[in-house]
Amino acid sequence: MIPTDLIMLKVGFNNPELRFNRLFKMARLFEFFDRTETRTNYPNIFRISNLVLYILIIIHWNACIFFAISKTIGFGTDTWVYPNISHPEYGRLARKYIYCLYWSTLTLTTIGETPPPVKDVEYLFVVMDFLIGVLIFATIVGNVGAMISNMNASRAEFQAKIDSIKQYMQFRKVSKDLEARVIKWFDYLWTEKKTCDEKEVLKNLPDKLKAEIAINVHLDTLKKVRIFQDCEAGLLIELVLKLQPQVFSPGDYICKKGDIGREMYIIKEGKLAVVADDGITQFVVLSDGAYFGEISILGIKGSKAGNRRTANIRSVGYSDLFALSKDDLVEALTEYPEAKKALEEKGKAILRKDNLLDEAVAAAGADPKDLDEKINRLESNLELMTGKFAKLMAEYTSYQSKMKQRISNMENKVKTLRVEDLSEVVEDKKEEEKKK
Repeated sequence: MIPTDLIMLKVGFNNPELRFNRLFKMARLFEFFDRTETRTNYPNIFRISNLVLYILIIIHWNACIFFAISKTIGFGTDTWVYPNISHPEYGRLARKYIYCLYWSTLTLTTIGETPPPVKDVEYLFVVMDFLIGVLIFATIVGNVGAMISNMNASRAEFQAKIDSIKQYMQFRKVSKDLEARVIKWFDYLWTEKKTCDEKEVLKNLPDKLKAEIAINVHLDTLKKVRIFQDCEAGLLIELVLKLQPQVFSPGDYICKKGDIGREMYIIKEGKLAVVADDGITQFVVLSDGAYFGEISILGIKGSKAGNRRTANIRSVGYSDLFALSKDDLVEALTEYPEAKKALEEKGKAILRKDNLLDEAVAAAGADPKDLDEKINRLESNLELMTGKFAKLMAEYTSYQSKMKQRISNMENKVKTLRVEDLSEVVEDKKEEEKKK
């Protein structure tokens, strides 16, 4: 900024208009507001504060303009301008500012009476103030309405989901007991602030940031599982990205004895009970940090339980769990063969400890059924790739034939041209160059 304040040393300090160039720094203020609104955890409160600040600035500037107009016309020359400053009461700086601020507030908000204008300039200024006041009022109403809508957007979206579920249950004549359980489950999600869809929220982030967030949130939880302790960092990161949060209601069975195990579970929050077949007798209660089902997703040969669940596990209250599916684990282990062997050895050690490993079957190697299944999967993938390759070849052949046709058309056009035509074209171009 140009140091115009130095001019005051010559003309005096009663010329504040020389400091108007400082207003050019307002761009920095707007930049600060934009960055802060992006980074703050309370954007709605920040927006309301911004709106109030803008209104106060406009009222302040209007008060300054009113005082400047009064000074130009003459203090105390009529009832509209600022009173004569020769009077001790109106000569104080505090009274000058408070009086002008009071007048500006009443005029812009149009909620009070002020002395009527007398001169044309005063009328024009008051009319402009009334118009600005209307714009301020409209801005306040619009911004506050938008902020309230934004604050209630998540609640409105969640309520719409509940309403659609209620309509569906009424249409399908679902029992009142089940309907009450569904409504309580939704109430729990809203009360505990668990309505956020993590995939939807994180979909706009790059993969690296997604991985860092997942590591920060879930890595410590995954390290609690015995078979994943001391695993490679890369494998843990792959698995962390595949953890799926699940919420269970009171009385829900996470798994039942004899079910095929396709997932392992880690308890984030809540309590699970291992119960008998009658569903009442409790053997043990699992709490935060516990896990189960890790052996079933490894598919260890020789396991006496196979891939079947060996216990009934039911949620005592509302429980938050992380699930890791067998398919996701297999997909992650394809890039880490050494880690796969290590995990299988750890799983076998756990089974030996509990006397659940058939050593003869484990030493026999891979099950032929599994090999046949893998071969069938490879054959299906090969057929899929063959189909895609055939499609690409057909597109390439079609494109090649079109190019040949275009080239032949161009050759035919060139053959039909006579030497005289070419000479005429050359002469025309020479004449155009001469004219230029």
